Amino acid sequence: MTETLDFFKNLTPTGYLFLALTAITLFSAIGVVTARNPIYSVLALIATFFCLSGHYVLLNAQFLAAVNIIVYAGAIMVLFLFTIMFLNLRKEDEESKTNLTKMASVIVGGLLMVMLITIFRAKSAQIPTVNQMSFDSKTGLVENLGRLLYNDYILPFELASVLFLVAMVGAVMLGKREAGDRHF
Repeated sequence: MTETLDFFKNLTPTGYLFLALTAITLFSAIGVVTARNPIYSVLALIATFFCLSGHYVLLNAQFLAAVNIIVYAGAIMVLFLFTIMFLNLRKEDEESKTNLTKMASVIVGGLLMVMLITIFRAKSAQIPTVNQMSFDSKTGLVENLGRLLYNDYILPFELASVLFLVAMVGAVMLGKREAGDRHF
């Protein structure tokens, strides 16, 4: 008990911000899973993405935070909302879930929680401390990320771009209509 009190006494304002962002992230992530309305679930997922971007800023990864907001909270969530509204999900679809599926999801979630708790309580999972003398404040900036990608990881970076090109060509070929196909 005294270890917990000492932990809160030694926190900096950044530590309090981290704890607040973590609590909001956890509650919004739980809201994603437990929301009955799919629109509320997507909105909770957007809140989760914004909180994760706040964590990235605290870790000095500003570029990753901006990309997370632009790509995930912007583009992908708009696509999710469009798909949900396009499908016009009804309440009857929610009732089609069996009790077996609900029970299996609770068991799998509980096992995951127990596994994570045992990992974090292990003595080998100590949180590393940061040496203030050797800390580089430019760690998460775009310049360093680009230098790392184009020097050390150029082959995987180029292979990923070829993979994306093949996926785009495949999507165009699958979406292409034949001469005799009907137009819906």
